[in-house]
Amino acid sequence: MTDEDVVAEWQRLLEEAGSLTPDAAKRIMQVHGDRGHHAIEAVSESRVKQYRDFTVVVGYEDEYIVEAGGCNCKDAEYNLDPDDPTEQCWHALAVAIAERVDAVDHHDMWYSEVREFL
Repeated sequence: MTDEDVVAEWQRLLEEAGSLTPDAAKRIMQVHGDRGHHAIEAVSESRVKQYRDFTVVVGYEDEYIVEAGGCNCKDAEYNLDPDDPTEQCWHALAVAIAERVDAVDHHDMWYSEVREFL
């Protein structure tokens, strides 16, 4: 099984179930380790936010912008291979999970405006 196949497998499990099943959660953690665990935790705590301009994941120390599967966090910038689908930061994983199980918290406002208050 290729790296693309193992990621597509857990994505398919989520899409078919429409929820974060134990089998899908187990597979995500097998493929992505601690990053998968943190992503599942973020989704279960409703920390994936969709604004008019960005999708944002509320992290432990900051908020991170995720666009087109990429993230502005240091982990994604320095530690991960962008060409390897099994190497994603937990913020990008959280968005991928939340989108497939309809767990994105939608806000009808611009993130740039919200960020001014933080």
